[in-house]
Amino acid sequence: MSSSIVSRPVTGLPDYVGDGIYLHVRGERFIDCASGTFNVSLGYSAPEIIEALHGQLDRVAHLSSEFTRDRSAEIFALMRDDLPPHIGAFWFRDVTGSGANEAAIRIVQKATGRSDIVSLFLSHHGQSAATTGVSGNAFRQRSFSLPFAHSVKIPGPDCANCFYGQLPGSCAMLCARRLEDFVEYASSGRVAALVVEPIMGNGGNIVPPPEWFGVLRETCDRLGVLIIADEVQTGFGRTGSFFASTGYAAALRPDVITFAKGAGGVGIPVAGVLMRPELDVLEPWEHSSTSGANPLALTALEETIRYLRRHRILDEVRVTGDRLHRGLLALSRSFREMTGVRGVGLMQAFDLPTSVDVEQFIALGRRHGLLLRGSRYGFGRTVKVRPPLIITTEQVDDLLGRLHETLRSYQREAMRP
Repeated sequence: MSSSIVSRPVTGLPDYVGDGIYLHVRGERFIDCASGTFNVSLGYSAPEIIEALHGQLDRVAHLSSEFTRDRSAEIFALMRDDLPPHIGAFWFRDVTGSGANEAAIRIVQKATGRSDIVSLFLSHHGQSAATTGVSGNAFRQRSFSLPFAHSVKIPGPDCANCFYGQLPGSCAMLCARRLEDFVEYASSGRVAALVVEPIMGNGGNIVPPPEWFGVLRETCDRLGVLIIADEVQTGFGRTGSFFASTGYAAALRPDVITFAKGAGGVGIPVAGVLMRPELDVLEPWEHSSTSGANPLALTALEETIRYLRRHRILDEVRVTGDRLHRGLLALSRSFREMTGVRGVGLMQAFDLPTSVDVEQFIALGRRHGLLLRGSRYGFGRTVKVRPPLIITTEQVDDLLGRLHETLRSYQREAMRP
């Protein structure tokens, strides 16, 4: 049986063709500044990953997780060098970030015997009933009666819009320290864990000050509260380290890490949970899914890890991310409507005056060959810039040039009276 991708017939969605960082839509070529749905981390055509997936398809596409348990253990062993040293166990039985976060909630509740989960304003942890319930927003819940009875939400580290009216540099990380008050006065007194995104993606690409993570860790240790790092968006190289909690947010020292999105490399659904060994408490029937730990997902996960190492992607992300960040700052000095440039690695963003401006800007970006996404959370003023991790410095410059032309069009068309 051949695994060649050349001789296979064209079927499915022929109007859409991916090529590296580019997506071709009915003959038009776009730089995908959203990396699919932030899940096409290594672009659309990473040959080693695609060949491995074809080979697996030729053998078997689905197996019960009973038959892939050993393979999961081998892949976890492959990951160990890229994990915090205290992380020693895994749960690879999900294919979505929502599922992984639900697994993490079950893990911390069972391990501690406590019920409450603390999360942050503007957080996003999934779209299932439980993960929507612990996320810090209302619009996804408004039409439904899907409460998570043990959810406690606290203000997050949004320094540009501080809930407490503090100024950066003089607040002593009040938002992290006030967790103690919420545990004392707003919870049931039985808090299992706090779940936190190292960078709050859907919240508007909110980047906490590095010292916030250490203060939060100290506060949780004092209270006996575990920390779940939701790295669904930040994991697998997006911030220039394997996980944000092994780089920018290392001081968080999470007890549990969840991942999805970029772990599939070319968009294959795969998700999982990593944890301290003493938190490996779930029985197989206590959390699972039909497609969890399926052969295609595990193949994509393994090949993504190998690709990141073989091509030194983390080093490249630090270089291209810095170039992109500096380029965005330069653009903001030329276009006064563009403010709040922020980000780590290739998880960058900036603000425009209103959510309407963002919608218009994204539409104008398409005219200039860019696929961009915004954020509905908070003020909805954020434009996200997250190209695939394989972007080159030359392609970063092309992206910035197209953003420059989009900003000029925006000034001419969207800003005119």
